[in-house]
Amino acid sequence: MPKILVVEDEPDMLRGLRDNFEFEHYEVDVARDGETALKKISGTSYDLVILDIMLPKLSGLDVCKRVREQGVRTPIIMLTARSEEIDKVLGLELGADDYVTKPFGVRELLARVKAILRRAEGLAATPPERMTLGSLELDFAAYTAVRDGKQLNLTPKEFEIVKFLWQHRNKTVTRDELLTQVWGYDESISTRTVDNFILKLRQKIEEDPAAPRHIITIHGVGYKLVA
Repeated sequence: MPKILVVEDEPDMLRGLRDNFEFEHYEVDVARDGETALKKISGTSYDLVILDIMLPKLSGLDVCKRVREQGVRTPIIMLTARSEEIDKVLGLELGADDYVTKPFGVRELLARVKAILRRAEGLAATPPERMTLGSLELDFAAYTAVRDGKQLNLTPKEFEIVKFLWQHRNKTVTRDELLTQVWGYDESISTRTVDNFILKLRQKIEEDPAAPRHIITIHGVGYKLVA
């Protein structure tokens, strides 16, 4: 039985989400503010977190950022009443796996939860893999990255991007393919989401981010990892 943490400060919304997830045979824990959520995520093993952005004491964005900095890789779906794309992109850049904009249908949220849990199970079943590219070494199973003997601080989503590019090395991958395969979207919210992640990745893994040697831009199409 998957265990889910629902973080929401609106009593009716929290009750509705808990009841629906329990009806679908999920084990549900709840938190009503960001500080409580941070403590629970840091100290408890969950299969997935439903995290509202607008929370008392600590925002959902801050909670997401802090748990990712702690190395917690639990999948996170963010709930937001905002429609601005910048908030969605920021949540993804901070380490969220998906987002749902309020108001939303329960069936939509349940479908996204099931999709992310299936994807997480698939990643867990993947045999250990390593990537060596010049002085860069990545262990996709242990989520460790080293360049010239120095540890790199890559987020879980950045590892997934590099892994997908590595699996398709020396071939051009479109931005839409990355959004579909790494985030699980059927339609891209914005190709800038991919561009922002690639920019940050280059800053971490390239010796000269301004003149990348490993992750190459294919203008008008996408990216290629050159091995």
